[in-house]
Parts: sequence; structure tokens; C-alpha cells
Amino acid sequence: MSMEAANDNIKNTLVVRKPCFGLPTACPQSLSAYIYLKLSQLPFHLHFHLNYPDSDQIPYFEAGDSVVYNNEKEGIIECLKKDARVGDLDLDSGVSSLPEWIPTKVMLTTWLADALEYELWVGCDGSSAYNIYYSDLPWPIGKVLFWKKYHWVKQKHAITKNNVEVKEEEIYERANSAYDALSTLLGDANYLLGSRPSSLDAIFLAHALVVLQALPESSTLQIKFSEHVNLVRYVQQRKTELIEAGAFPSNDTPFHAGASSSASRGSKSKSKPKGDKTKEESKEEKTYRKRAKYFVVAQVVAVVLFVSIMSGYGNGDVEVDDADADYGYD
Repeated sequence: MSMEAANDNIKNTLVVRKPCFGLPTACPQSLSAYIYLKLSQLPFHLHFHLNYPDSDQIPYFEAGDSVVYNNEKEGIIECLKKDARVGDLDLDSGVSSLPEWIPTKVMLTTWLADALEYELWVGCDGSSAYNIYYSDLPWPIGKVLFWKKYHWVKQKHAITKNNVEVKEEEIYERANSAYDALSTLLGDANYLLGSRPSSLDAIFLAHALVVLQALPESSTLQIKFSEHVNLVRYVQQRKTELIEAGAFPSNDTPFHAGASSSASRGSKSKSKPKGDKTKEESKEEKTYRKRAKYFVVAQVVAVVLFVSIMSGYGNGDVEVDDADADYGYD
């Protein structure tokens, strides 16, 4: 596991989802917590949690015996600001009373958060979301969890096959309006609210970095964001200060696992000399392959049953539209 600080005496640890796309983590919630702590200049270790990708407790922050989870109260940043055991981490004192504070926070936590959520899970091909959350899981489990989240996002935004174009247009229009307002608010300043950082900067920088680095170039959200020159400049400047260049991996796991693996096998077979003959498989090898196939099928069945049972709790009154579901894979 990587560490953000080399000092072994440091008791603070931020636990986030894995690094990817050249970022310490590409999970928007985890990245905003990371940036907030960096802006607070608090030394901390950075640990990566690879299990339970759908847990709403991640990110969480450990300070000695105190633990602050993301699903507490209003989220991890608000908890860090108010928890005296962690220390004085309130970046918002003196700026939260400004008239721009409330409308800016509302735009960041509703319009832009919704737009990024939609783009990650529904608007694009799903490869970014898969690599951020599920690429370390066995392929069948990751695929089923992605499917479950995909439908959850559609339900949240009341998207059906009859209104998908209208809903998508609304989401992108609100996001672009938010970018326009933030561009005007920022101007040529170093931070959103003037000369000092706040939690709003942490939330917006996390959003912007995921949009610019994790989404594909064809992303509508990335295209709209890139039209605002001062926002792009602001993000690049802050990124240089907060994230060490080359410290985190930019490679990611292919989302189309089945297609990529079969293509790879095809290219390998073509590269073999014509005179080479494949060795006849032994009885044991054939038995092993057959058992491996049964194991994969059993995994898929078990996960589907598990998801079906769990989705029955608390979601009985929600209608799911499966008629034209396009999952972005297969």
C-alpha cells in the first residue's frame, strides 16, 4: 500500500479506493477528501481499500482511535470540519458566510454531482466507472455490480426509454450552467472564493479532475468543461501543487474483458509459425478447464441470486425499466 507521508509517527490515515487515471483515486468522494486534507496541510498516510467497492463508508479517515466515515451525517468533509479529535481542519471559517457560498455549494453537490454520476454510469460506455470501482474484482462479480449500479442511477434520475433524451439534455444543460457560473465566480483568482482554499475547492477539483482524466475524450461533460479556459487553468495549477506527477498509475484494466481476451488469443494464434502444432491436451488439462468453466458459471449464478435477494429490501416499490437497457458492455 502507498503512503502519502513517510513519517512513521503520523497517526492519520485516509482510506480511499484505488489509484488510477494518474490520480491518487478516481472515486469523486475519495478524491475530494484527499484534496481537502492536502489543502488543510495535514500530514497523513494514504491507504487503498480494494474490497467492497459499493460501500458508502469509503472514504474514511482514521486519526488515532477516531474514525470518520463518508456515510456519517453530511459526508466525510463536514465530519472532518466538526470533529475536534481530528484537529482544526475547518477551511471554511470566514468564507461560509459569504453570499456566494450556498448557491455554489448547491451547484457542486447537485447539478455537477448528478452530471458526473450520470456520465460515469450511463452517459459513456461504462469503462471509467468499471476501472474506478470494479476492475480488481472477479470479472462476473464486477459486471453484475456494474449492472446493479447502472439501474440504480437510472432509477434515481427517473430515466426510462421514453424520456432518456429529455433527461440527458436537462442534466447536461444544468452542468453547463454550473460551469458558466463557476467560471464567472473564479475569474482570475487562485481559488473559487478568493485567495484562500475552502471545501468547495476540494469538491470542485475532485469533480474536474475525474472529468478531465477519467472520462473518455468523447465525453459530453469533458467537452463542455474544456470550453471554460479559466476553469481548466485553475485545475491544472492546483493539480501541480496537490498531486505529485507520475506518482500514481495511469494504466487501467480493459472494460470489454471478453472481447479483449478473445482478440488477444486470436492475435497470438496468428503469430505462430504454420509448421507448429498444438500439443494434444492431456486428460487432466481437459478436466481442469471443464471445472474452471463450471466455477465461473457458479460465480455468476451466485452473484445474480445475491443481488436479486438484496435488491428486494427497500426497493420493492421502484419500477425498473429493462426493455432497452444498454449496459455499455458485451
